[in-house]
Amino acid sequence: MVETVVEFLENKLSPEMVVFVVSMVPVLELRGGLIASAILGIDWIVAFPLCVIGNMLPIPLELLFIRKIFELLKKVKGIGTLIEKIDERAKRKGDEISKNKFVLWGVYAFVAVPLPGTGAWTGGLIADILDIRMSKSLPIIAAGVITAGLIISFISYVIPMMF
Repeated sequence: MVETVVEFLENKLSPEMVVFVVSMVPVLELRGGLIASAILGIDWIVAFPLCVIGNMLPIPLELLFIRKIFELLKKVKGIGTLIEKIDERAKRKGDEISKNKFVLWGVYAFVAVPLPGTGAWTGGLIADILDIRMSKSLPIIAAGVITAGLIISFISYVIPMMF
């Protein structure tokens, strides 16, 4: 998926801008941005901050408006079912995390572990569902993004250098 997006954008934007844009996209996020930067041959020292900033830039807006956006999108024919599924999945994950007295650590771990369906976008949705204030959730999500970025950086940059 990352390769397809990179191929589509690389003739339209600079390599750095491709990485920044990929990092903003839900599902791809920072993980996709770092993989794209490795594909495009961008040095890690340039790529890492671009990916973190690109991934975090939309999150405050998500935290402010996601509930309203979801309620509107649920009414749209054809996409409403998909939004309902995303919302239900986030609620299930949120329920798992909220049972823990260390809720903020749960959000951090959810964002930090680079697995499909985790990341800043879903972490923001979970924080919203759990009614965690933005002043608390935003730094936790940012810390999770940085941690995930370090893990993916190791996979995308260090391991290939070993072989």
